[in-house]
Amino acid sequence: MLMPRIFGERVFDDFWDFPMKRIASDSMMRTDVKEADGKYELTMDLPGFKKEDVKASLKNGYLTISAATDRSNDEKDEKGRYIRRERMSGSCSRSFYVGEAVREEDIKAKFEDGTLTLLVPKEESQPKVEEDKYIAIEG
Repeated sequence: MLMPRIFGERVFDDFWDFPMKRIASDSMMRTDVKEADGKYELTMDLPGFKKEDVKASLKNGYLTISAATDRSNDEKDEKGRYIRRERMSGSCSRSFYVGEAVREEDIKAKFEDGTLTLLVPKEESQPKVEEDKYIAIEG
């Protein structure tokens, strides 16, 4: 007889996981991008991370922000036992294409109160100069 999953071994796992997974994934690394004065301002939420946990790199025109933390060293008393742990332990990463002309020295970053702010100069598009191209005619 086929039984619904609620009667299986993991009755409460789905109950606990559904809202927490949704909330955690929706709130991690949310980013606002604002354009002003020839630069982009990225404001990224990184709740629960310290400045030392956050790394920013630039490679092939992609700005990648990654954060990793391990909170497995929580203390508890001899009789204490965790029933549910919702503090994040792990890593996350996000990339943005900023252009080939942007260099590391051009990007300014500031981390304060769980918010990372990056100032990235706008890559100026070079106007294309039309060249007359001719086809060689033999004869």
